[in-house]
Amino acid sequence: MEKLREKLTTLRAEADTASQRAEDAEAQNKKLEQELTAKEQEIISLQNKISLLEAEVERAEKKLSDAKLAKEEEENTKNISESLQRKVALLENELDNTEKNLKETVEKLRQTDVKAEHFERKVQQLEAEKADLEKKYDEMTEKYNEKDKELEETLKSFENL
Repeated sequence: MEKLREKLTTLRAEADTASQRAEDAEAQNKKLEQELTAKEQEIISLQNKISLLEAEVERAEKKLSDAKLAKEEEENTKNISESLQRKVALLENELDNTEKNLKETVEKLRQTDVKAEHFERKVQQLEAEKADLEKKYDEMTEKYNEKDKELEETLKSFENL
């Protein structure tokens, strides 16, 4: 009987040990499941951050693209402005030359009575040409002023950027 009690005591001890091991394993399993849940939440959080950063990168790339386009437009406007300035200078020179020719023609008309009718026609023709040139000059001056204002507005908008 004593052997039976010893065996029963041994079996109880083994059962208690097994029960303790099972509880420890369950606690370890629960801890690992909590860690797994925490890691999954961290993964979801990092994925959200990645999405936000990708969106931010896209916005930054769009801004960069817009800035490059604005710079190209500025350069084109600058080139057009320089071209118009050269044209205005050429027209001013042409206008000066035309005015000189007109003065010479008027002086010749005064000096020559014999060719008066011929020179009167010439003066009318030159006056019409002068009016056209003045009209062109005024138009070009208006265009130049408009382009100058556009350039200033563009420069101001770039400064505001």
